Amino acid sequence: MEFIDVKAQYRRLEAPIRARIDAVLAHGHFIMGPEIAELEQQLAAFAGARHAITCASGTDALLLPLLAWGIGPGDAVFVPSFTFFATAEMVAMTGAVAVFVDVDPVTFNMVPGQLEKAIDAVLRRNASAHPLPAQALHRQLTPRAVIPVDLFGIAADYAALLPLARSHGLLTLEDGAQAFGSRYHGKRVCGLGAEAAATSFFPAKPLGCYGDGGAIFTDDDTLAALIKSLRVHGKGANKYDNVRIGTNSRMDTLQAAIVLPKLAVFDEELTARQEVAAHYRSLLAGVPGLTLPTVPTHCTSSYAQYSVLFPSETVRDHVAAALRGQGIPTAIYYTTPLHLQPAFAHSNYTAGDLPVSENLSQRILSLPMYPFMPEADIAAVGRAIVHALQQTPPSHS
Repeated sequence: MEFIDVKAQYRRLEAPIRARIDAVLAHGHFIMGPEIAELEQQLAAFAGARHAITCASGTDALLLPLLAWGIGPGDAVFVPSFTFFATAEMVAMTGAVAVFVDVDPVTFNMVPGQLEKAIDAVLRRNASAHPLPAQALHRQLTPRAVIPVDLFGIAADYAALLPLARSHGLLTLEDGAQAFGSRYHGKRVCGLGAEAAATSFFPAKPLGCYGDGGAIFTDDDTLAALIKSLRVHGKGANKYDNVRIGTNSRMDTLQAAIVLPKLAVFDEELTARQEVAAHYRSLLAGVPGLTLPTVPTHCTSSYAQYSVLFPSETVRDHVAAALRGQGIPTAIYYTTPLHLQPAFAHSNYTAGDLPVSENLSQRILSLPMYPFMPEADIAAVGRAIVHALQQTPPSHS
């Protein structure tokens, strides 16, 4: 059994993907070829944004808006602690300070009330109001931006987050790397009104290419032009007119050619993902010792992951081992919250600072999930989980 079967998707789309690749091989424009502009136009229309700017990876899609906004040393950027490392890593890459915020125990997304406390704590340099990194205590930082994450396919609470951020003069960068295709109050992720949004086309993502790739979305014409310059070495009128310090972050034309036929059937695959999730729920709802994902009624999820919770780390690890013994792969997203990662040890966060993030990392397990996953495989996962929980020693439950 595959955790994510990208080969199954390729078998369904082999003919149009090969045709697109062959077209690129024939015209030979491997860098910024016509497929790039075509994909950007279609992505913007899909998300409901004025601009979509492709780039080399989802990580760069986070970095480029931060660079365009001039965020750097002396600035504070607020990020959830329970997410992939790149969200905070790109903040650190600019020289700014990542201030970690705890998440909701149901959606796993940033809690607006905790964000407000964190902003106030930075402004007052008061760690008793909210845990702060050491850098925020040693000097006065300027709150500049917030990066909410749409974790596992569920959009963060933008109805609360956007007004809160703007009331404090913060820019919002939506990290939609795991949620492209999801909806929030009827609108698509990456088109929800943040100053900028980012997504990833890593192969395991809901809309994946066959390498690395990403995109930035914005309604701001000036920001879009600046990001387009930054992704090509600070390009001005031409590639040898360098008007600012930038980077090399162009998406390969071949990757755009692969994403285009996938985007054409993306809505069908999103429906299929929700059907897989519904099948899991029909098998596992009400199972003692198991908490299933909850999608708020105003959201739809792209189910980048199907992540369940167990009562404890011991039970989680027991179930994972039992599934592994039956050839069923699982994954833990994430074993360590960001505020406790070794790379941020200099920030002097300690265990207990962000209790929800820490608790989730000990109890979470992600199950196989991909469009058109065979019902027999879903049933096998369900049976294995139920059996493993029944075999869990009472002292471990």
